[in-house]
Amino acid sequence: MVRRWVLLPVLALGALWWWAVLRLALVPEHAGLVEGAVAAGGWGLSLLPVHVASRAGGGR
Repeated sequence: MVRRWVLLPVLALGALWWWAVLRLALVPEHAGLVEGAVAAGGWGLSLLPVHVASRAGGGR
């Protein structure tokens, strides 16, 4: 149940990001500030250092 509440918004945000990136790449003359902000925001999130996140059940 919890996975569904996490997975659906993640998929929706991923689809929104791809829409913005493809719109910027294919029709840049019609792309606006919103598409640029969404594409830049998604790119910025990809730079987060995920490898430093704690492990589940971690500990020594």
